[in-house]
Amino acid sequence: MPPPLPGPLAPLAPLLGQYGYWAVGTVVFLEDFGVPAPGETILLAAGVYAGAGELNIIAVAAIAFAAAVIGDNVGYLIGRTGGRAFVERWGKYILLTPKRFEAAEAFFRRHGGKIVTVARFVEGLRQANGIIAGTTGMAWPRFLAFNALGAALWVGLWSTLAYLAGSNITAVYDEIVRYQRYVLIAAGVLVAALAVRYLVRRRRARREEEDS
Repeated sequence: MPPPLPGPLAPLAPLLGQYGYWAVGTVVFLEDFGVPAPGETILLAAGVYAGAGELNIIAVAAIAFAAAVIGDNVGYLIGRTGGRAFVERWGKYILLTPKRFEAAEAFFRRHGGKIVTVARFVEGLRQANGIIAGTTGMAWPRFLAFNALGAALWVGLWSTLAYLAGSNITAVYDEIVRYQRYVLIAAGVLVAALAVRYLVRRRRARREEEDS
């Protein structure tokens, strides 16, 4: 009997219960070339099922990794062949507006291949990762290498954490919710401190320019 899934994982229980590994592969694949799908959420849910003995964790990780890499490469192909015209026409359907696309492109150009790896963990960038890499003209072997590394780290982290939670996921989730407010407050304080630091440095730099 699979454990009850709490919070945002709960709606995926019927899908996992009926289709198992196929659900994991399909949803992760769709998310990774831009379709708004809960790829990360279903990976967590599948990891929990594996921890409870309902699925095999090695199979979950292997399928999720393959689906993530293939999905991103489909996105890369779309970006490479369709270019900006494709994004301008269809991007709105995957929440990739022209303004967001331009900002993401600039970010990719500044940071190069390493952002392909990091993007795997960032909501929004994860879905548009391959498309943007294709439109910016990143060499495919370079994209493939960094993308595979990001997929391995992403799958490894979330599937392992969910697997360790297993049947205790409800208790773990309750603890997360319990301390979520304090984490958000701490994050807000940190962001505010960084913003103040930036403004102080900027003002100091302006004064130095005026004095010189």
